[in-house]
Amino acid sequence: MRQDTMKNLRNIGIIAHIDAGKTTLSERILFYTRKIHRMGEVHDGTATMDFMPEEQERGITIAAAASTCRWKDWTLNLIDTPGHVDFTIEVERSLRVLDGAVGVFCAVGGVEPQSETVWRQSESFGVPKIAFVNKMDRVGANFAAVLDALHERLGATPAPVTVPLGEGPDFYAVADVITMKKLVFDEDSHGQNMEILPLEDDEKEQAAMWRDRLLENLGENDDEFMELYLEERFTEEDIHAAVKRATLARKVTPVLAGSALRNAGVQPLLDAVGRYLPSPLEVPAPHGTTVDGKEEKTLEVSPDAPFCGLVFKVLMEGGRKTSLVRIYSGRLKDGDVVRNTALGREERVSRLFRMDADQQEQLAEASCGDIIAVLGLRSARTGDTVAAPGLDVLLENLEEVKPVISMALEPRNAEEGKTLDEALARYSAEDPTLGVSQDEGSGDRIISGMGELHLDVVMERMRREYGISPRAGQPQVVARETVRAEAEGHGLFDRELGAVHHVGEVTLTMAPAGRDKGNTIALADSLAHPADPKEAVPRALMDEVLQGISDSLLSGPQTGYPVQDVIITVTAVRREGATAAGCRMAAATAVRDAMEKARPTVLEPIMSVEIVTPEEALGASISLFQNCGGKVEELGERGGMRHLSGMAPMRKLFGFSTALRSATQGRAGFTLRFRHYDSM
Repeated sequence: MRQDTMKNLRNIGIIAHIDAGKTTLSERILFYTRKIHRMGEVHDGTATMDFMPEEQERGITIAAAASTCRWKDWTLNLIDTPGHVDFTIEVERSLRVLDGAVGVFCAVGGVEPQSETVWRQSESFGVPKIAFVNKMDRVGANFAAVLDALHERLGATPAPVTVPLGEGPDFYAVADVITMKKLVFDEDSHGQNMEILPLEDDEKEQAAMWRDRLLENLGENDDEFMELYLEERFTEEDIHAAVKRATLARKVTPVLAGSALRNAGVQPLLDAVGRYLPSPLEVPAPHGTTVDGKEEKTLEVSPDAPFCGLVFKVLMEGGRKTSLVRIYSGRLKDGDVVRNTALGREERVSRLFRMDADQQEQLAEASCGDIIAVLGLRSARTGDTVAAPGLDVLLENLEEVKPVISMALEPRNAEEGKTLDEALARYSAEDPTLGVSQDEGSGDRIISGMGELHLDVVMERMRREYGISPRAGQPQVVARETVRAEAEGHGLFDRELGAVHHVGEVTLTMAPAGRDKGNTIALADSLAHPADPKEAVPRALMDEVLQGISDSLLSGPQTGYPVQDVIITVTAVRREGATAAGCRMAAATAVRDAMEKARPTVLEPIMSVEIVTPEEALGASISLFQNCGGKVEELGERGGMRHLSGMAPMRKLFGFSTALRSATQGRAGFTLRFRHYDSM
């Protein structure tokens, strides 16, 4: 397959509320672009991009993440954007690699809560968007009401490009208000045959009203078109050019109408994607920093520049890791050595392929702007930068994520336990914010994540993809322990283990390091630089002491949660008769002794909370937030919605999502981010 020019490449995602018709629309796009030859239906369980993993061969999972197809002169990389935006890094990385997006809205439901959340998330990444008002054939469909909601609830300026002729059961065609033509879709050919007809008188009157609205919005938001509009000397091409400029500037949102289930209106949407959404050359050049973070870097968007790309999703299938990579500059070939700049490791690319709905197309080379799957990047994580060796650039600085909530899972039988371990190993590899461990005493698997929704998503995926439903305990907050004073600890170990007598004796001091400073373990000068080298503690024994201290900090004496923000200084270690195991055990005893004397305290996760709510639900939202121990820090307004930000302890936020939806009739949404640990 020839390498497409970058100007005809579109990296897009489809973002939508649940049940807005995202999967049905994706199915039509793949069908009309001849990527699939028979359309499946969601309600029949036959949709290509809606599947059970155990029913598919390896590679179909990748198709759900991205699929490449061609429409006229354009190549479209259709990227799956997961619906749950609250807790996963994966969602943000998926949105980050989009150049444009299609927002799908139900003609009856309009702008629903999840639509608002995903739309806001894409706005934070500066993604230009097109809106598709779907399900125009449903009873209660109201195109004008959806456009009003786009303006009022999302702060968008809707610019109608195609509008429905008839609504609900009376819907029969769409009108293109730029060409002033009627588009009729033949149901016998599943909408493949589209007739372009003149508008009837009443249709012309209706379309002219929407055309005036389009032209007015363009005139108000594009200076170049304003001049042509006032002088009434514009052409259809001038309108298309103005729509594109205003879309790329995110001043207007082109709106199209149709019914994906009835195969109506999808081809004009594909045309709009090609005409109005940007190519990789039309978006701002990607920025990064040097690995040390001291200098900013701007990448050259050119196939001839040094290679640089971002791993935005990691998939585990059959024990093999597949990395989905957006190439921002340069070229990548089979066998190339690339450097993971986040980890400082070099790895060899073993294979490249393009993601297709029903197959994998192996590539010898991929270029700037492409989105591809890469095998061979064994250490890659979601959010890692891969670059040509010698290129010092980091596109994303992945901070260490701290889980704030955990839950115990118990398999119902041995077979389910094996499947559970397989599922959790895969999910933790794909999602760097998910922690997995096993309780040695009970054998329970412990999963840790960024909030209730995060763990709910994991449980739902296990049910859907692996057919298992392990018993789940109540979610628990992941706490930490620290100390508030300085104290000395002493540990003596003198015992036989098996047939060997082990001895060790360690003295150390423990002091608070300050909030979020991490742990420091050091040796006193007398141990690090003894006056008489003959008196030095053997290196092997000292290593055991340090290891014993590190191990003991993983589980504090009060709650069993990790100890953080302490400074430990080893002041004395017994040399004579000491053994490796004795030194390690004595060090752990000394840490526990010091903690008991140093005014230990338990820390809980404090979350940054942002609530977006309509004005009429603001009072209820604030009251509910404060009842959960929340402290309001800022109150503002954006896009016709009130934005409330503050902080609250995670343990009091259990059930907050359900309570907020109930109190605001589902209109309000919220996001959580870990801020810091603080005393309970």
